[in-house]
Amino acid sequence: MNTKNDAPATYMIEACSGTGIDVKAMQTVTVIDVEGGQVADFFAERAGCPGEFLSPAVTIDCNESLRIGEGGTLYTNLYRPMFRVLIDEVGTHDLLFPCCRQEMYDFFFHNGEGHPNCFDNINRSLGGRRAIIQPVNLFMNTTVDASGKITIHPPRSRAGDKIVLQALMDVRVGIAACSVSEGECNAGRCSPIKVIVA
Repeated sequence: MNTKNDAPATYMIEACSGTGIDVKAMQTVTVIDVEGGQVADFFAERAGCPGEFLSPAVTIDCNESLRIGEGGTLYTNLYRPMFRVLIDEVGTHDLLFPCCRQEMYDFFFHNGEGHPNCFDNINRSLGGRRAIIQPVNLFMNTTVDASGKITIHPPRSRAGDKIVLQALMDVRVGIAACSVSEGECNAGRCSPIKVIVA
């Protein structure tokens, strides 16, 4: 764990790529939208115990809400608190969509072969091959209407906007700068994400 004398660790995640980061309990993870309008797929596993992982579904259940924000908590699949939201400059994030993957690009855009995707990028960054990754999609702007239809809108995040999460246990984080340029998810283009662990 970083002490007051340790310099923060900074990671630049280039567009359409991902990275894995070890984070100790009580450290903070600051995720910054560098250019604005970019989604960050955020996933984590308990250190040394990949069978316990960040769960948007359980987070929805525990919070009784489709939204997260300042003061909120993100939970694991075992209903244990994993992160606390300390600062949120955007206030709009998605808990519903899985990582983009080759099959998704084939289904919607018919271009999956060789397309960079968050599923592969997070799997590579953490090692191993998970069958599905359900991340918290930071800065992703989705709405659900009265009929249940989900619509993806351009992110509300502007250049330099951030969210700060405090780890409540030792974790291994996988973060990807989302690769979808074909729709509104990343406002039609992909750009970097910056992460600071302190």
